Amino acid sequence: MSVEQTLLSFTFTAGLLTITPGLDTALVLRTAAVEGRKQAMLAGAGICSGCLVWGIAASFGLNALLAVSRFAYNLLRIVGAFYLGYLGMKLFIRAFCSTHSNSITQPAWKRRVSMDGSRWLRRGLLTNLLNPKVGVFYLSFLPEFIPAGVQVWSFSMLLASIHATEGILWFLLLTNATESLSGWLRQRRVVMALDSAMGAILIAFGLKLAFDKAR
Repeated sequence: MSVEQTLLSFTFTAGLLTITPGLDTALVLRTAAVEGRKQAMLAGAGICSGCLVWGIAASFGLNALLAVSRFAYNLLRIVGAFYLGYLGMKLFIRAFCSTHSNSITQPAWKRRVSMDGSRWLRRGLLTNLLNPKVGVFYLSFLPEFIPAGVQVWSFSMLLASIHATEGILWFLLLTNATESLSGWLRQRRVVMALDSAMGAILIAFGLKLAFDKAR
């Protein structure tokens, strides 16, 4: 295929992968519903930044370490599982915290986004980076879309940037879709249900990662 055909094929394939329901989508949706659009987009930016980091690693062949080294893969897998479990437990605690209702009834302009922003950006980034399956996916996925005769590093980064851009656009669509329901979504009972569900999802992903026997 030509470079143009390769880019179109990758854009379509990566777009389908982006909109496939998963942990990233669930995290951004929950954040938009409970915390607000800005925090959700910061979490999404962290996730997409993780994709760029994995793209850089793949372009230098660093991701090959995860594919061939049982120790490296399992170390990252266990750390990632603990991190997801930690986030899940925090959400469970938050769901039943008696002071939670005070924070969700405040107008959006009163929320301390500057303080919470870096926390959500970091949370999205770490959720992505501590999943070794993302690294292995990039190692196996990107090379399929690198045509002969191109500079591997720059073309890999171009593909990763396309994937990250699609992610940002998808997260922007999701956060905008929740805006009209923001009043209802931030009712105490709804927030408790969302936090409990997201906590369960994170713990489930953590357990799945912890007991993964792929390597």
